[in-house]
Amino acid sequence: MIQHPEYQYLNLLQEALEHGIKKVDRGTDVVLYSLFGRQTRYDLSQGFPLLTTKRVYWKGVLHELYWFMSGQSNIKYLVDNNVHIWDDYPYNVYKKMAGEGKVPEMTKEEFIQKIKDDTEFAQKYGELRRIYGELWRRWPTRTGRTIDQLAWMLQELKDDPDAKNLIVNSWNPEYLYTMATYEDANRFPICHNMFQFSNRNGKLSLQLYQRSADLFLGVPFNIASYALLTIILAQITGLEPGEFVHTFGDVHIYENHVDQVKEQLNREPRPFPTVTIDPSVKTLEDFRPDLVKLEGYDPHPTLKGDLTVAGGFYEKKDASKL
Repeated sequence: MIQHPEYQYLNLLQEALEHGIKKVDRGTDVVLYSLFGRQTRYDLSQGFPLLTTKRVYWKGVLHELYWFMSGQSNIKYLVDNNVHIWDDYPYNVYKKMAGEGKVPEMTKEEFIQKIKDDTEFAQKYGELRRIYGELWRRWPTRTGRTIDQLAWMLQELKDDPDAKNLIVNSWNPEYLYTMATYEDANRFPICHNMFQFSNRNGKLSLQLYQRSADLFLGVPFNIASYALLTIILAQITGLEPGEFVHTFGDVHIYENHVDQVKEQLNREPRPFPTVTIDPSVKTLEDFRPDLVKLEGYDPHPTLKGDLTVAGGFYEKKDASKL
């Protein structure tokens, strides 16, 4: 009997819970339980891997992926569509500025409402520089030109179906961590940092390398997002969807998710749903969230957990203030 593919994910949860090495996130002091170097694989001809042992936020998957694919980097699009998974990052930047007296203080709710209502404010404070949409579609170069990695990949695949160089990268050391200058440093951590496509006998497969993975909250979202990206780009290239291969660096459970993980591990996976893309989607520019149809999704109830806003730019603590 073939085991349900969701057990790959559940087995990772179990392993991290039982054997994960205890670590502490430097920026937040949150404890996590970590594994290193794991991989899962999903055959997209056997159903769409939207996990069923808890409800995955499908609307968020759709709108975030469109946000990336269309090259956007301002949260206003997400806020306008009532998707709030990115709110914390620009708000934390704004809150720091408020603490320095540079801008008026606002609650998070007030900040997000202002993003929604005030386009000029959103342009100034809702922008997240050097994140996925910008780097996928508008990679900055030293000469001032930009590179559209997704469009290049599609053209390269057309020109050379056997290409081995179909990589889209989001990891730019110039803007990351202590490699960057203070002014250039990205305030958001690039977690799913590189993916590669391959035409395998008429089927398009994608392998993602994710250097840091929040197993409980983030990974179910990432699986759905990159599986959907594979299906969309397979249609655009005239290929069939192949495999989504998910390769992990540091994959972990945060301490404040342990109880939810134990509950999830008591649940049996249900059949995966199916996804279809409207036939009108023939180019990157054709894609819109409303052109995706999800059918047969019957998950267990939602399990909630707090997002740990970790990673990104790290500012050393001032010892004189301790």
